[in-house]
Amino acid sequence: MRIRIVTDSTANLPPDLVAGHRITVVPLQLIVGDDSYAEGVDLTPEVLASALKRSSGVSTSMPSPRAFLESYEELAASGADEIVSIHLSAELSGTHDAALMAARHAPVPVRVVDSTTMGMALGYAVLTAAEAAAAGEPAATVERLCLERATSSTVLFYVNSLEHLRRGGRIGAASAFLGSAFAIKPLLTLTGGHIEPVDRLRTSSKALARLQELVFAAVEEATAAEAAPVDVAVHFLPGHDRSVRAAESLAEALGQRYADQLAGGGALLVELGAIAAAHLGPGTIAAVVTPATEPSAGSSAGLSEGLPGQTDP
Repeated sequence: MRIRIVTDSTANLPPDLVAGHRITVVPLQLIVGDDSYAEGVDLTPEVLASALKRSSGVSTSMPSPRAFLESYEELAASGADEIVSIHLSAELSGTHDAALMAARHAPVPVRVVDSTTMGMALGYAVLTAAEAAAAGEPAATVERLCLERATSSTVLFYVNSLEHLRRGGRIGAASAFLGSAFAIKPLLTLTGGHIEPVDRLRTSSKALARLQELVFAAVEEATAAEAAPVDVAVHFLPGHDRSVRAAESLAEALGQRYADQLAGGGALLVELGAIAAAHLGPGTIAAVVTPATEPSAGSSAGLSEGLPGQTDP
C-alpha cells in the first residue's frame, strides 16, 4: 500500500526535506491589508517584517477544505492508496477541521492527525511519519509514530510582548501575565495543543538567559529518559537582527554543551514561519527539543544545510 504524507506550512520544513521525503505542504495565508500571501510560497522576509510593524490590518487564514481536497485528489491520481494528513494544533487553528472536511470527500482514505503542536515540533513529527511510510508501515502505525514524536516534544519560546498573541486571540492561559503592573518579558510553552505561561522576567536579557536554562533542562530530561540522542531546533525571526543573534547564541551554547547528546552534533537554526511570527510578534525566539528517532536523526543532518549558523542564511 502506498501512503503519502500531507502537512501544512506551519511545520516550517525546509524545501529540500519536503522534496526528498515527497511531503505535500498546504500553505496557510498571511493577510496584509487587501493582499494575501501564501506562507512558504510568495511571502518575502521584507513583507513579513513590514507586516509585523503594523498595529492593524494583519491576520492569518487557514487553508480552505477545497485546497486540501485538491491535494488529496492529486496524490490519489499519482498513485497514493492512503494519505496521512498531519497538522498544527486544532486549539490554535481551524486547519485540522478544514482537512477533516476535505477528507470526507477524498478519493482515498485520509487519516487527519492533530499534532497538538506546530513549528519544528510538527516538522519532526511529519518527517517521522514520512520515514515510516517509506519503510512500508501501515497508516495506523504511521499515525501512531507521528503522534508519539509530536507529543514527546518540548516547545519553549520567548516573546517580546504579549500584544500579538492577545490581538490574535491565541493568548490562552498566558493572559494571566497581562495584568502585571510592570513591563515583562514572558516565556511560554506549547503543551497539550495550547499556549501556557512558564515564567516572566523584567528584562529581555534575563528572559533569554532563563530560556537557555529551560532548554538545557529539557535536553537533559530527554536524554535521561531515552538512550537515543535528541533533536533540537531553534527558531528565529528572519530580518530581525536581535532574534537572529539570540537564536545563534542559544544554538551555539547547545552545541558546546551537548554535542554528544544532540543528533547531528548540534542544534538546528530554522526560520520562524510567517504565521507563527504574525501571532507571536517580532523578537520571538523558540526552541524545540524532541527525542530523535533513528531515521530522523539522519534527516537532521540534511536539515542543517542552508540554515544560518550552519551555512549562510
